[in-house]
Amino acid sequence: MQIIPAIDLLDGHCVRLHQGDYDQVTRFSDDPVAQALAWQAQGADRLHLVDLDGARSGQPINDQAVKAITAALSIPVQLGGGVRSAQRAEELLACGLDRVILGTVAIEQPELVAKLASRHPGRVVVGIDAKDGLVATRGWLETSSVRATDLARRFEASGVAAIVSTDIATDGTLAGPNLEALRAMAEASSIPVIASGGIGCLEHILSLLSIAPLGVEGVIVGRALYDGTVDLAEAIAAVGPERLQDALTSPNGPITV
Repeated sequence: MQIIPAIDLLDGHCVRLHQGDYDQVTRFSDDPVAQALAWQAQGADRLHLVDLDGARSGQPINDQAVKAITAALSIPVQLGGGVRSAQRAEELLACGLDRVILGTVAIEQPELVAKLASRHPGRVVVGIDAKDGLVATRGWLETSSVRATDLARRFEASGVAAIVSTDIATDGTLAGPNLEALRAMAEASSIPVIASGGIGCLEHILSLLSIAPLGVEGVIVGRALYDGTVDLAEAIAAVGPERLQDALTSPNGPITV
């Protein structure tokens, strides 16, 4: 289980939104590069960036910060938010990002996602953000009629590297992940799933080990790291290979917390 710290960028600052609400912003840092280096120093082997300005408006307001982060870090960096064209995806991949995450365009132009995944093997991820099981788009400002699990199935044979599955109702709340929704997402396709939303403590992370055998390979942690309710180094140690092996081999089924 990979623990992936998140940095959400809004006008060049590190922030978090509560349940995706741009009117409920908490600013954590004015130096995203320093924050990224701190997560790397604490043992992160991947960093997750969200361009909130891009998600809302489609404008590349945070590109300078993104480029500075990728230049400073030695670990892979992935980004989602406002990646709505092949040109934009290509620009981001060329500036040092390891992966780009396509959300809105995944539902509006799924063929574009498949084309990019073919052109850049292992570097294209689909972001599926759901509210009550339905896909939300454009920075969560719009909700479609498409079920999240149906969208996941659509990309089964497309070659995308992973699905970042975000439950909007839990995001930023620290109340725990939506295990039922994550299980449904993992069972919908064979594409690896990265959980996002609701992590508030180490026990929440450990609870994901019960569905890791289904294909949930990582978890994005944001606010809990900034609030100090999750220690990154401790969490990484707690979900090591031996812990996952326990989940796979327990005589009573997958371990739970």
